[in-house]
Amino acid sequence: MSGILFKMAVIGAAGIGSQWAAWRLRIPAIALLLVSGFILGPVTGYLNPQQDFGDVYKPAIALAVAIILFEGGLTLNFKEIRETSVAVRRIVMFSGPLVWCFSALAAHYAAGLAWPAAIVLGAILVVTGPTVIMPLLRQAQLKQRPASLLRWEAIVNDPIGALFAVIAFETYLVIHGAHDGTTLVLRLFGAAAMAIIGGYVTGRLLSAAFIRGHVPEYLKAPLIFAVVLLVYALSNLVLEESGLLTVTVMGITLANSRFASLNEMRRFKETATILLVSGLFIMLTASLDMSALASLGWGAVAFVLLILFIVRPAAIFLATIGAGLDLRERTLISWIAPRGIVAVAVSGLFGTALTDIGVAGGAQLTALTFAVVASTILLHGFSLSPLASWLDLKSAERPGVLIVGGSKWAEGFASALKSADLPVLICDSNWDHIRSARLADIPIHFGEVLSEAAHHDIVFNRYGNVVAATDNDAYNSLVCTEFAAEFGRSHVFQIGQTTGGEDRHAYSFTVGGRPLFSPQRGLSALRADVWRGSEFQVTGLSDEFGFSDYLDSRAEDAAVICWVKPDGTLIFPAAQDNAEPEAGDKVIAFGQPPQKGRTRQDEQQDASQS
Repeated sequence: MSGILFKMAVIGAAGIGSQWAAWRLRIPAIALLLVSGFILGPVTGYLNPQQDFGDVYKPAIALAVAIILFEGGLTLNFKEIRETSVAVRRIVMFSGPLVWCFSALAAHYAAGLAWPAAIVLGAILVVTGPTVIMPLLRQAQLKQRPASLLRWEAIVNDPIGALFAVIAFETYLVIHGAHDGTTLVLRLFGAAAMAIIGGYVTGRLLSAAFIRGHVPEYLKAPLIFAVVLLVYALSNLVLEESGLLTVTVMGITLANSRFASLNEMRRFKETATILLVSGLFIMLTASLDMSALASLGWGAVAFVLLILFIVRPAAIFLATIGAGLDLRERTLISWIAPRGIVAVAVSGLFGTALTDIGVAGGAQLTALTFAVVASTILLHGFSLSPLASWLDLKSAERPGVLIVGGSKWAEGFASALKSADLPVLICDSNWDHIRSARLADIPIHFGEVLSEAAHHDIVFNRYGNVVAATDNDAYNSLVCTEFAAEFGRSHVFQIGQTTGGEDRHAYSFTVGGRPLFSPQRGLSALRADVWRGSEFQVTGLSDEFGFSDYLDSRAEDAAVICWVKPDGTLIFPAAQDNAEPEAGDKVIAFGQPPQKGRTRQDEQQDASQS
């Protein structure tokens, strides 16, 4: 028992360690998870999950995949695809079957699989892996439309690909007399009806129970977990793997419901999914059979190349004819199709089943799937960002600043950021507060930044930092608390009162963002400073004019707000206490212009004379 317990701890540590290292190195996390699992499994032999965990291994993998797909469905909102609904339908309804057919042909003629195994493998490769595509989209900063297409395809096609594999396998059994054809058809229709109707009804019932207060807040997340596992298991009793479609439909239904705890549910599920993805990918990679991998010859190489460069591009270009996408978007989507956990898990299930009934090539199913998974993760993962830049499909090369609250101070800050070539947006629901900024050609959003409409109208991945700058300290804290989960606590800032001390009027340290000024200053004080002539100044540093020289040349009241590195990285001293700008950086400060106010150098001279 202690040995298994320690191995579970190693899997968890390796998974989260890989995620953290990928974040630091800015590379796809799945690539490091792949390496970690390969080292712990086939290379060193330390992990052999199928032997280590025995009969629990496959059910645990299946339940974890169900939770991952449910979480993916929970991120899909129909309003998000109002501009791309035709393309999404085309990709799901037409490119999926095309990928199935083309992949089966490639598996038979290039990899040498028997037709039953080739057809099952073709179905498995319909999936494009939300566990892989989500982290890639988070890093690549794509424009909203191609990102939405890739996300919807990955989540919807995962259960569909698994069901295609079930249909192919069950059809083979019917042809060879192991099953009755009529029974299979009834089971297929019954499973589809249960998956779609059952998933929808369950989602609506949960939403209604939450809205009407029938479930306490602390039980909502555990209840959802329990229901996901239950409906998945019930659906699988009707038809193997149909539960994946059920939980996906249930997740999409909840995502499009209106209950106040939805954001908290998403964050909790995202945390659980990161843990599950990290552990599952290491376990699945560690379970690989080296002898099966070694048996793959040049036919497997040809098969992978066909999948990458012929099958996927041909299917996407054919399916999206007249779908309203331009050539750049079709090119990007036709290339990006990384496979992930679901493909490996389902291939292991059907590879074993085909081998058990004596189908030639069944033992190669998992090895070929893993070859495709590894190739797509590495090639697509590392090429997505450069390709998106080349095709001009990135939302922004430099993450900018989202300013909540319009005012002359906010307008000046936005102008300074624009002069440093950073994206900026001022949001306010009061038109009078942003009218002047609009006339100054500063991007604005007229509306409530916390509304659902703003979530769909604003491309948030253009901005890496949030500054809440209204005259309401409580609202500033609310904005920062809301966006902290998405942007990170070290990237949300506010003016005015934040936290501190044990004063009965101070906010809790868990609420709000970091104070932009020290000592704290509210909007009324900043307005007074603007009225007295304070303004934003953007100053470049050099080897001859360093930061100390810059401080000596500034007015006494000047406050350094941030600085921009040559690569576009924005640094706020409020988030990094000991950081200082260097040569080549552009410093953005707010205060009296040097020629109007007394500088720090003047103060030092007065002090020395006295």
